[in-house]
Amino acid sequence: MKILILGGSKSGKSDFAQEIALKLAAGGVHYYVATLQNSGNEADSATVASHLRRREGMGFETIEQGRNILDCLRSADPEGTFLLDSVTTLLTNEIFPPERDYQTDEDGARRCCRELVELANRVKHIVIVSDDLSRDAIHYDPATEAFRRHLGAIHCRLARECDVVMEMAFGCLTIHKGEWE
Repeated sequence: MKILILGGSKSGKSDFAQEIALKLAAGGVHYYVATLQNSGNEADSATVASHLRRREGMGFETIEQGRNILDCLRSADPEGTFLLDSVTTLLTNEIFPPERDYQTDEDGARRCCRELVELANRVKHIVIVSDDLSRDAIHYDPATEAFRRHLGAIHCRLARECDVVMEMAFGCLTIHKGEWE
């Protein structure tokens, strides 16, 4: 099963995604694919620590994969259950790479989309978490607008591929496609 969970920051989507992944795993192997590339700054370290605490004792094997998402399959069984958190962070890493001096890499964004779809199609179960950044009408700088455009395209492509598409807002769930318990 392929599930996409969208929502705003601090909406409860990550915790809910963990619950879903555990149900899908049904006691089998389950992976947490962490896309944050921890720079060591205080904010990144706090985010990582918070996520580790929230999934402590749940049996997730953590795979840190901030770029080139298909590489996570080198150390994981595709028959397992995957929780990828988050597309937003993965795209940030791919579209603004350090080797391009953090300038917008449109090809990296398109590759990110292709690889996410391929990953979803190669594994038995996957729960994909992403932030919805498309609801305001503010016009941003060109790099931010490119990011939002690519993130929206990834969401649309994943929504077509996934069996279930959900949205979390203020801790409330809306199912837009498919069915979940």
